[in-house]
Amino acid sequence: MEDILPSLKEWQTLGEEIALATVIRVERSAPRPPGARLGVTRGGRMVGSVSGGCVESDVIERAMQTLDSGKPVVANYGIADELGFQVGLSCGGSIDVLIEPYVPTAEWDALTQAVVGRQPAVFAVGLAPKALLGRKLTILPPAESIGAIAPELDEQLARAGSLLLETGGTRLVTLPWQGEEAQVFLEAFAPLPSMVIFGATHTAISLSRLAEEVGFQVTVIDARSALATEERFPSVHRLIRSWPEEALAETPLSSNSYVVVLTHDPKFDIPALGCALRSKARYIGAQGSRVTQEARRKKLLEDGFTEADLERIRAPIGLDIGSRTPAELALSILAELVAVRYGKA
Repeated sequence: MEDILPSLKEWQTLGEEIALATVIRVERSAPRPPGARLGVTRGGRMVGSVSGGCVESDVIERAMQTLDSGKPVVANYGIADELGFQVGLSCGGSIDVLIEPYVPTAEWDALTQAVVGRQPAVFAVGLAPKALLGRKLTILPPAESIGAIAPELDEQLARAGSLLLETGGTRLVTLPWQGEEAQVFLEAFAPLPSMVIFGATHTAISLSRLAEEVGFQVTVIDARSALATEERFPSVHRLIRSWPEEALAETPLSSNSYVVVLTHDPKFDIPALGCALRSKARYIGAQGSRVTQEARRKKLLEDGFTEADLERIRAPIGLDIGSRTPAELALSILAELVAVRYGKA
């Protein structure tokens, strides 16, 4: 969503008529996930995609029709025929796409402000029955809602949205409504995941750069001011020259935090791991040899942590890709974090 907002804003300023297409369901394989969007103007300007090119021509044609009628539609695209001339997907999947006029409303404005400001939000769009098609609700935690799908549904949708925010992503929700089944598309815009790196090492330099590229908000913590410098880490969200307990008083860990320990000094490692284990951090990883890991384990047990607690620590850190250089190690660490982020590890 965020990647198409600048174009939508520019087109609005120019007075363009805009249609928006959103992937709302994917079955089997498909080029783009639910939530992928394509914006198109009456004049033919485009931004984003819903299929990587397979069905865009038909989506654009339907988009022009929705601008004429002012009414949203849901289009289904399945497998193309053998010659590939039929509109469809060549990957063997099926997608549903909501195509509608894009008109600035309070719901869209609230969502845009939240996304741009990196604040949590859930966007709900009614799909069925026809009476609910296109109705919108923007949910802003902890308890604000803008718009409405239906009075009987909005509270249930707010609860479902709050749960979805914990992981992000999308969900199709089906609820009973006036003797029918109401179907609503929910999309959660969670805050950027936070990566907290303990240790301003050479590996941390590469890791911080890569992590920012894939959407992590990076904090680097190290008490050694000679290493924790803006020159070495020019673009990180926060650079804290402090010991772990003091640093985390400024930057508390949450269920959206990924902790990476890259130091080899027990005076720093043990407090860092202790703070992480006492938190709800989604990921905890620590670099070090087997000897180092065993020494850490022994000390953490002495400090009152249990074997079950220590199972949360991924050590050695990163996927085994045969890394040799700091940059390769950073790549292996980031690959593991991304796998955890999307439930693949």
